[in-house]
Amino acid sequence: MEVSINVIDSVSEDEVIGIYKANDWSSADKPKELLAALNQSHTLVTARIAGKLVGLGNAISDGHLVVYYPHMLVHPDYQGMGIGRKMMEAMQSIYGGFHQQMLTADGEVVGFYKALGFERAGKTEPMWIYSGKEH
Repeated sequence: MEVSINVIDSVSEDEVIGIYKANDWSSADKPKELLAALNQSHTLVTARIAGKLVGLGNAISDGHLVVYYPHMLVHPDYQGMGIGRKMMEAMQSIYGGFHQQMLTADGEVVGFYKALGFERAGKTEPMWIYSGKEH
């Protein structure tokens, strides 16, 4: 199964909402806002198999020093196949030399990000105001 990883400019609602719902992400309940957020990201990466969207990730950045990866998800039917790793490699080809790379990870994905070199930043505490339902 050949996976195609692409850095793109935008995605459409039809292909995005399904992958967010499959992962039970609450942002799927706000499709207009989700699409605007993704399409206005600094970088947007997709993974496709035979043209079908199976993974998606985005980055918000100042373009020089700091990058934040808010969304990185792979459809549950395709998890464990190295797709997330390939998408993060695409992001690293852009942001690997940045001073600070940040993301929020919980549950089963903590080990995935640790394997990619991410670690807890000192004694920091993750803090947010969040209207989602996942956490």
